[in-house]
Amino acid sequence: MGAEKEGIKRLSLLLFMAAFLAFFAVLSVSQGAAQIDLQSVIQALCGDGQSTTDQIIRNIRLPRTVTGMFVGINLALSGAVLQAVMKNPLADPHIIGVSSGAGLAGIAVMLIFPAYTSFIVPAAFCGAMAAAGLVYVLAWKNGIRPVRLILAGVAVSALLGACISGLLIFYSDRVHGALWMVGGLSAKSWVDVSLIWPYSLAGFLAAVGGAYYLNILQLGDDTAKGLGLNTELTRVVFTALAAVLAASAVSVAGLLGFVGLIVPHVARLIIGTDYRYLMPASALLGAMLVTLSDTL
Repeated sequence: MGAEKEGIKRLSLLLFMAAFLAFFAVLSVSQGAAQIDLQSVIQALCGDGQSTTDQIIRNIRLPRTVTGMFVGINLALSGAVLQAVMKNPLADPHIIGVSSGAGLAGIAVMLIFPAYTSFIVPAAFCGAMAAAGLVYVLAWKNGIRPVRLILAGVAVSALLGACISGLLIFYSDRVHGALWMVGGLSAKSWVDVSLIWPYSLAGFLAAVGGAYYLNILQLGDDTAKGLGLNTELTRVVFTALAAVLAASAVSVAGLLGFVGLIVPHVARLIIGTDYRYLMPASALLGAMLVTLSDTL
């Protein structure tokens, strides 16, 4: 009975977070250079009008808000997965070099090949995945251990960060075009939404579906192996999942920090350490944080 009540309480908290996210999303769409009241926003979202207000909401503000929600979901889930796999409360997408890899590839396109800025997103994605692969190669020694993975990630991240600094120095006359490095949601469109939502959906389903294995992994390697869990394979699969989630977010929104580090901790304080509830809570809180931050 106690476990059932706890489950109902956690589901209620998730519903409460979803309601807050919906409110923040509507608030985000209503704010901007042109002030639009909430009633007009709701009418534009529910109707099929062709007024200037409707066009502003549907084609400018709504895709930006939706993109921000998906970016927050991906970064928060990536951080939650990495903290579980590495058993390190300070783990986030930066620690496996994903953000630095995406940053280096994106900044290289902007500074060296400014005529091909349309390829920034795919280049950043490829750079992020290449960085994750390099971390794996350096950390592999008869399997993957969290400490080796963290050390390799820090080393790769530092190396790629130095490469970014070098590019900024050699191409200092073009640095004004490298604001993507700061991260942001300016000028996002439905194209960006179409790029990121498949990764968000697949990543969310994979993270929630794999919560059972992450819960077992928290018991320690010896206990997990005694329960029949292949700990090495589990770490490889979930680290790859975290890399894909982070890479998709960074390739669309640039280097947005802090979300993957802070959100999982806030979710644990609110809903507990059971990953069956922690994953959806992290996704909702991540979307809320990015959406509210962008609105402010």
